[in-house]
Amino acid sequence: MANENSGDKPDIDLFGNKILPLRDRRGRPSFKKDKDNQDFVMVRVAAGWTHKRIAEDMGVDEKTLRKHFSRELENGAVFVDGLMLDVLFKRVREGHTPSIRQLRERLAEAGPMAPRNKPSERDEDDDAEERAAPLGKKEQRLQDAQVIPDDYGDIFAKMGRKH
Repeated sequence: MANENSGDKPDIDLFGNKILPLRDRRGRPSFKKDKDNQDFVMVRVAAGWTHKRIAEDMGVDEKTLRKHFSRELENGAVFVDGLMLDVLFKRVREGHTPSIRQLRERLAEAGPMAPRNKPSERDEDDDAEERAAPLGKKEQRLQDAQVIPDDYGDIFAKMGRKH
């Protein structure tokens, strides 16, 4: 009787079958995304591989690849290029002469930066556009109604003269 209610759980049930956990894991285990997989996908996208080829190489379905690595698939080449520039710049700071030459070549290939408007120039351009735009009849009447004539006197003074 002491053995029946002991704290130890038996490994088999009443029928002699092995006891399984309550939730049985069936099917393929879910995909785990990690930094190595992200780098793997980014490098292959930068090399010009297709999504199908990358998925086959990783051993996953294309849908799984798109689900977990959408950012890497869209911008993989940009990320890899940025990492290469970071490494190159680190070597330039160390004084590595070939890296300096290579960074100069990469920056020369990039071309000039896009011009940016200064705030003062933009304000002047907006005023010129407003002056150049013709006003319609209603807009002109509204604008004229806002202007107070110089000879406009006190309304009570005018009322006193008439009465």
